[in-house]
Amino acid sequence: MQPRRRRLGYTDYHKRLALVKSGKPRLVVRKTSRYIIVQLVESRKGGDYTALTVTSRVLARFGWRGGTKNIPSAYLSGLYAGKLALARGYREAIVDIGRLRAQAGSRIFAAVKGAVDAGLSINVDGEMFPSEERLRGEHIKDYFEMVRAQQAGPQFSALPQDFVSNLPQLLEEIKQRIMTDSADPLTT
Repeated sequence: MQPRRRRLGYTDYHKRLALVKSGKPRLVVRKTSRYIIVQLVESRKGGDYTALTVTSRVLARFGWRGGTKNIPSAYLSGLYAGKLALARGYREAIVDIGRLRAQAGSRIFAAVKGAVDAGLSINVDGEMFPSEERLRGEHIKDYFEMVRAQQAGPQFSALPQDFVSNLPQLLEEIKQRIMTDSADPLTT
């Protein structure tokens, strides 16, 4: 009989063994129905040690008022996780996407791009990252403009109109706030 986590589809033990054998900490990126979760995990004797966890929910601290599961929020979550990892003495990691399919331009690789931009050394093909326009939220802004022109759809009713129309500039401001955050990262 297969191990329970394999039967349930949670763990691919062949992939996991290769990741553990590398001896490097793993940048684990997961997506839920509401958030993006970025963790730095070390494999140790006796079990895994989670060095840090960042969810896209923390972006509200920096002024993010948008969705918490889109490409820009995944990028910012990865950026913050990369900054915290560097503050805790980690310099490199390998990507662990679990049983998710590696898809170029996905939210998973937006989070990895954020960690790389923060300064964490991760060996990943640059072709997998979303385009700069998508990281800045240009696609969300364009869609908002189209919906507003048609005066249809409640998708953006909860957001102030200035937020979506200024999304690329706001994203850069939040990126700067994350990188210059003076809060003690060891207590976050």
